[in-house]
Amino acid sequence: MEARLLNLEDFVHAGEGANGESLNHRTDSSIMVKLYNAGTPREKIEKELVFAQKIYELGIPSPKPGEYVTDGKGRYGILFQRIVGKKSFSRSIGDNPENVEEYARRFARLCKLLHSTKVSTKGFVSVKDQYRDILAKSDVYTPEESAYITKLIDEAPDGDTAIHGDLQFGNVITDGKRDLFIDMGDFSYGSPLFDLGMVLFTSLYDDVEFLREVFHMEPESGREFWKYFCKEYFGEDCDIDKKEEEIRPYAALKLLIIERDSKCALPHYHWLLKA
Repeated sequence: MEARLLNLEDFVHAGEGANGESLNHRTDSSIMVKLYNAGTPREKIEKELVFAQKIYELGIPSPKPGEYVTDGKGRYGILFQRIVGKKSFSRSIGDNPENVEEYARRFARLCKLLHSTKVSTKGFVSVKDQYRDILAKSDVYTPEESAYITKLIDEAPDGDTAIHGDLQFGNVITDGKRDLFIDMGDFSYGSPLFDLGMVLFTSLYDDVEFLREVFHMEPESGREFWKYFCKEYFGEDCDIDKKEEEIRPYAALKLLIIERDSKCALPHYHWLLKA
């Protein structure tokens, strides 16, 4: 892809994360840019742009993507429609924990819409193949753990519906009128169980300090979120403990995504990689 040169003087810093920063246009409130850190493989960014365009065309609630850009100094990124006044669900819950039920149920309804969207198996990778590829490139697992992961992937149900890939409450934003998915670079198709594993992981298993620092939430809010999410997603009478037991193996699979992105092993989570 040819990246258009961006004039950074037209933009102002708006936020940052592990992968880069976001900037808002100084005079046009409808434009923002997601600019990746220097050294991020261009293939990763180009893949996210292609996916974002296809996802938007599928009608999945998400910001409209624009051009592929560069700052001319080794950083590349994507222009997006700016959602003015946006706030992540995690920040919203952190600021107002008494509203956790409302956000959990809204999140669940959005997830059900996502997981009912049929996806062309020609235009996207299957979630199983995606995980097999990540495992093949990883060196953080013991032979026993790798065998367990491979078995989980092979025995998981197949599917042809949309999978976010990093489905957690920080990756849905709202402006008070619209709830939208963001950060869909790992979008794929398959069984919703793969996505639900990340919801479970971030709600119940995440490190307390990480939950506070990154998601602005207390563990109590995470537990409440999971309870109300289950009731909305599976039905009011669902057995929440049984749902946790059913989905826990897929929370273990999410370690592949988390350890890939953090570029290190996180052994305190590896208890999940045991039958």
